[in-house]
Amino acid sequence: MTTTAGDHRYLQVARALRKEIVDGVYPVGSQLPTEHELCERFAVSRYTIREALRRLRDDNLVASRPRAGTLVVPRPSTNSYAQDVMSIDDLLAFAQGARFAIETNAMTTVDDALAERTGLSPGTEWLAASGFRRVDDDTAPVCRTEYYINRNFAAVGRLLQRHSGPIFPLIEDLFGVSVSEVHQEISAVVLPPDLAQRLQVQAGTAALQMQRTYTTSDGEIAQVTVNTHPSARFRHAMTLRRVRE
Repeated sequence: MTTTAGDHRYLQVARALRKEIVDGVYPVGSQLPTEHELCERFAVSRYTIREALRRLRDDNLVASRPRAGTLVVPRPSTNSYAQDVMSIDDLLAFAQGARFAIETNAMTTVDDALAERTGLSPGTEWLAASGFRRVDDDTAPVCRTEYYINRNFAAVGRLLQRHSGPIFPLIEDLFGVSVSEVHQEISAVVLPPDLAQRLQVQAGTAALQMQRTYTTSDGEIAQVTVNTHPSARFRHAMTLRRVRE
């Protein structure tokens, strides 16, 4: 269980119980210990235990029922939620069958340049996976994709060679966390020669860079994704409506 000095005690308790649920200590259909037993185990107040259980309920891991205690329940399908947070390039990848071909998949230490690009803290370690999305082998790549995954969830890396969709549902299922917020920024960049060559455009071509930061319900950054699209291969549409009082 990884915690920081600023963590609330109930978050530490919730993380410990979440890990035990994911590891099968408490399988689906089983009952968690009583509040009194959890208070004794973690040496905390009943209020702390109730807040930890509330967090697990928010993550759809347990359900509390009168006179039945707290039961471990099946996690709901993430498909509908994934559709809610997906942006245009993800929808393009699914709709056109674009596949993500990984070229690198290893732990990396964030240097100053990467920190400036991603907002990650210098000196921290993240699982870095990068490659290109293609519709087929005969067409130019749709974009270059970079994933930076929290080291607490780095075990997901062993599944990536056989996976072409979003990674955050894998993190949710493997570790029992819920991604509650996705912050997205879109910026204009100029492609350097090496990346332009891989994307099959001229050096200096304008590109749109999409950066998404996925945050769990515990306030922890699960992953940062950076997609770099040549300008001719990306379009972002948004409709604004006036609110009438």
